[in-house]
Amino acid sequence: MSRLTAVTETGTRRAGRIGAGRVLRWLRMLRDDLCTVRVDPLPPSVWLRWLPHGVLCLAAFGITLGGIAQFSDNGHLGPGLASLLGFAPGAAVVLAMWRPVPAWWLSTGAMLVGAVALHGRLGMTAQAPFTWPWTTAGIIAQLLVLLLLALRVRARVAVEALAVTVLVTWLLDGVWGAPPHQSTSVVTVVLAVIVVALGTALRGRREARAELGRQASLTAEERARRTLLEERSRIARELHDVVAHHMSVISIQAQVAPHLVENPPDELRENLEGIRHNALEALTELRRVLGVLRSESPDEDAPADSGTGPHSPQPTLDRLDTLVENTRAAGLTVTTRINGERRPMQSGVELSAYRIVQEALSNVLRHAPGATAHVEIEYIPYGLLLSVVNSRPTRPAPPSPGAGHGLLGMRERAAMLGGSLTAGRLADGGYQIFAELPATAPGLVPHRTADPTTGTARALDPKDDRA
Repeated sequence: MSRLTAVTETGTRRAGRIGAGRVLRWLRMLRDDLCTVRVDPLPPSVWLRWLPHGVLCLAAFGITLGGIAQFSDNGHLGPGLASLLGFAPGAAVVLAMWRPVPAWWLSTGAMLVGAVALHGRLGMTAQAPFTWPWTTAGIIAQLLVLLLLALRVRARVAVEALAVTVLVTWLLDGVWGAPPHQSTSVVTVVLAVIVVALGTALRGRREARAELGRQASLTAEERARRTLLEERSRIARELHDVVAHHMSVISIQAQVAPHLVENPPDELRENLEGIRHNALEALTELRRVLGVLRSESPDEDAPADSGTGPHSPQPTLDRLDTLVENTRAAGLTVTTRINGERRPMQSGVELSAYRIVQEALSNVLRHAPGATAHVEIEYIPYGLLLSVVNSRPTRPAPPSPGAGHGLLGMRERAAMLGGSLTAGRLADGGYQIFAELPATAPGLVPHRTADPTTGTARALDPKDDRA
């Protein structure tokens, strides 16, 4: 029996400690929430800008005048105390636009001091008993402060402020009491609950909209990043054939070279065999990488004669005439012009030039219905200048199902070769895409570009942000 009693007492003490710990945690949380002077300015309204701030200042001025009149005329307080107690609620409304929690303390404290000061003077005017514990001006000020508080703090803090307001009101009117008066306790509590609920709902709606905006921004960033990666993957798949061709040539040359020399030394045979072995290993790795890149490629099942199939040869500028004819068959009027002495370029340059022209003409078909296009290619000593210009469209463009790869892919191809690409609207409503593709490694020749409005080439500073 004694052991059972000891266990019961131990359990009681443990429950008491747990309960006391919870109360202490709640009090610490209440202190952290309500004992703060953190600045939290009221932001301007989206549609009304600073009009709400002006309305609140005007309301604070009216509250101050009304409070002073109530305390001096109906409450029979001295001018100094009446002015102080009437000014405090108005100042709390203004302060709530920057520091809502201290403003709530100021408004509640002014009500408490005024209720204590008026306690012994209630009932002096029988015709018009004084309102107590809240004055009319104090009620309006407290409601505005609670609304501004609920709009800018967490719901828990707003509920805590409401609970303290209700508790103070109940202690003054229900416990301490007063001589006959017009009680404002019930009206104040009901209106305060409505105001806090309204402010909390508006704040939740604003936070939901802000979170939705953040999610939309993140989604747009992820979409842009995915688009960039998809375009780079497509470029890598196309350049695989170019790199694989060169590696195959290296392997064949390393295998044939010993037969071109009479009695080649063993060291030469070993070095050439090592070169051939490394080239074959590189080809194997390239095929593995290409298999990964093509595993989720939407072009994997494209027909071979379209130029986009996985096993079709990569196009060059030799197929430009075929591209133009296919575009004309789709309904677009296209003219071409080639300046300078035509000569073969590096495989990567030829492929990138072809794809840029192809994508530019596709953009004209999608986004400029009824327009005409002009393709101009200029062979210059250090590379190629490409220009695709379309006239103003004659009718609105239908919604495009594209993923936005066009300009991004063209810029990626030009940047990969150390070149540049500019795109922009012309004064007559048309659009121009101009690209510079160097024939040598970047940094060995001066860059050139063209004015998007004239297409004339000019020297370009490497620091020019359009490059």
